[in-house]
Amino acid sequence: MTPVHHRYANVDGRQLFYREAGPRDAPVLVLLHGFPTSSFMFRNLIPVLGESYRVIAPDHLGFGLSDAPSAEEFEYSFDALADLTAGLLAQLGVERYALYVQDYGAPIGWRLALRAPQAITGIITQSGNAYDVGFVESFWRTVWSYQREQTPETEAAIRQALTLEVTRWQYLTGVADETLVSPDTWHHDYNLLARPGNDQIQLALFRDYSTNAPMYPDLHQYLRSSGVPVLAVWGRGDEIFGPAGAEAFAQDAVDAEIHLLSGGHFLLESAGPEVAALVQDFLGRRLCLSTSAGSERPS
Repeated sequence: MTPVHHRYANVDGRQLFYREAGPRDAPVLVLLHGFPTSSFMFRNLIPVLGESYRVIAPDHLGFGLSDAPSAEEFEYSFDALADLTAGLLAQLGVERYALYVQDYGAPIGWRLALRAPQAITGIITQSGNAYDVGFVESFWRTVWSYQREQTPETEAAIRQALTLEVTRWQYLTGVADETLVSPDTWHHDYNLLARPGNDQIQLALFRDYSTNAPMYPDLHQYLRSSGVPVLAVWGRGDEIFGPAGAEAFAQDAVDAEIHLLSGGHFLLESAGPEVAALVQDFLGRRLCLSTSAGSERPS
């Protein structure tokens, strides 16, 4: 199995952790994780995809093993996280790459694509929303209420998303056989969420999530005009971003490939081999292989 390297890079004075695997001269695939996890969510996928691709999976600032400066010290936003991701890729010499986005990774990836559309060779989205129809209201109404008005009541409600109970719910909801999902996952994420001051980081990002939907029309135009290959692979039981969010990509992406699998929001935990097979097949057929993957860098 392809070895996975665990590295750190200093980007704009912040230390970012990332996992990397695969040949340095292979096409690049960048994996962008969601809330409340980290590159840990890709731990089983990376060595599989690393057999054919140079895989890079960073932890966003405030998540995983990356730095987590306080919300008073750093202004957390999806623009800022995209800036840091772009800085990391530039430092690694990556100029063209395919994106694999999930949850929060999607608005970060969409910003990267809109800023430098020529850099993107393909898009895989796993519960990475880009359409209003994908939002499951029963989950998002609490977030929307907090975005509209920050009161003790709306903050208390949204803080439930930072609990162990809701973290566990995100992993198990929609999964037919819950024994396939290791409890290590939600305990790992919760332990990082529970770090002193991390609550304020997450509250800032809940508020800033309202900046994402306004860029959807530009993203849809990009999908139509660029013809970038798109694979949407989604859990049918996802109660955060519903299957309609996957199916909506057919409206704009050219020949979008859409697969709804048995599972939930963190589909890799219960259907990892199926997702890996779909991704390998998609990239093998549709990735633009004639472009440079980025220059090598020393170990």
